[in-house]
Amino acid sequence: MDSTNTPLETLENITYDEIKVGDSATLSRTVCREDIQLFAIVSGDVNPSHLDDQYAKDSPSGEVTAHGMLSGAIISALLGNKFPGPGTVYVGQNLRFKGLVHIGDTLTVKLSCAEKNADKKQLIIACKVTNQDDELVVEGEATVAAPTQKIRRSRAALPEVTITDQQRRYDELLAQSAGLPAIKVAVAHPCDAESLKGALQAMHEGLIVPWLIGPEAKIRKAAEQIDQSLDGCTIINTEHSLESAERAVALARAGEVDALMKGSLHTDELMSQVVNKLTGIRTARRISHVFFADVPRYPRPLLISDAAINIQPELADMVDIVQNVIDVAHAIGIAKPRVALLSAVETINPKIPSTLIAAALCKMADRGQIKGGVLDGPLAFDNAVSPFAARTKGIVSEVAGNADILVVPDLESGNMLAKQLEYLAGALLAGVVVGARVPIVLTSRADKAEARAASCAIVKRLVAHRLAAATL
Repeated sequence: MDSTNTPLETLENITYDEIKVGDSATLSRTVCREDIQLFAIVSGDVNPSHLDDQYAKDSPSGEVTAHGMLSGAIISALLGNKFPGPGTVYVGQNLRFKGLVHIGDTLTVKLSCAEKNADKKQLIIACKVTNQDDELVVEGEATVAAPTQKIRRSRAALPEVTITDQQRRYDELLAQSAGLPAIKVAVAHPCDAESLKGALQAMHEGLIVPWLIGPEAKIRKAAEQIDQSLDGCTIINTEHSLESAERAVALARAGEVDALMKGSLHTDELMSQVVNKLTGIRTARRISHVFFADVPRYPRPLLISDAAINIQPELADMVDIVQNVIDVAHAIGIAKPRVALLSAVETINPKIPSTLIAAALCKMADRGQIKGGVLDGPLAFDNAVSPFAARTKGIVSEVAGNADILVVPDLESGNMLAKQLEYLAGALLAGVVVGARVPIVLTSRADKAEARAASCAIVKRLVAHRLAAATL
């Protein structure tokens, strides 16, 4: 008898009397990072050799390895599910670990009946685990009390598990800016602990050289609160938040800094200086905001615009908003972004203005008035991000179900969408303003330092992309 690894919709055991010495079964599984993380959560074994890439890099193996008992768990799965299957009771297990298991290894477990004990209805089962190169990883013997009655059951439905590894996603985002020179950033009024911490964290990550603009006494007090040194920072003393915004924008206008960053002042205080017709840094392009969202359950980053600047944009405004976010997509490496123009429905309805604007934008893209992306709309949110929803509603396009960019019809819907993704779906958010002479890091005052540093990573790539384009 030979049992191979086939999908199990129904569990059916092999009784003691049915199993003969020499009978065997196999099961294969490819180990991914999430397997290791889940095993660490369940077992409590957080040895850094299994979870810390930097630690593992300096270890003899050179990379993260799986827990040894993860192989034991796969052996247990084959015993409990198929060989002998339901009704099997573990009596003993002896394992000898022969090799390391790495992420991406495909393990094959082979169990063979070596002995039968008729008095106790027990089996001695030889266990062998090999990797994709047929190298021995684990060997040993299991003693089990085999079932004596036939059991056939539907496979239990397991709860869905999602790994929300925000630290890893944050590290990966920062790594995309590695190798680029740090940019000079004027930080307007970093007078509370979190906004100052964000600027300093971005500096320590090699993203920015901060120019801290605000009341020096308050900045130093905030530094004391977080026990951080201000070495490496330039401090420009001001009396209040409005002066901080004025000085920061003036530095950008003079070309002395590459970008701006909002500190603990209100958004309108900073943006009123940015858009000032005489002293601001406006361009011919309308200014808009872009959220970068790394959502655990979505297979690629999402860009969302505009959720912070333009309250109720009209068609002419939307042209610039769309072009701005396409340009951001290019800067972060998305060569031909798929742009979903969101509304409540996916059909054009004269009573819903956003559907008319979406249709007009698509035709403008066809005529070359919007460049660099593939547009489709109107699309409801589900049709934009779910291939299943798009197919169900008969929508056939490059964008539907696979969007890189979500363009929202107004600030209210965009802000609620972004915040829901952050607080309910565990998204990592970074926020930037584009369309001015320099990009601007613009996050909520409630955002943590990591969100501000992540935004600096996006801005660093925007600056590098702009400089590269200027040399062409």
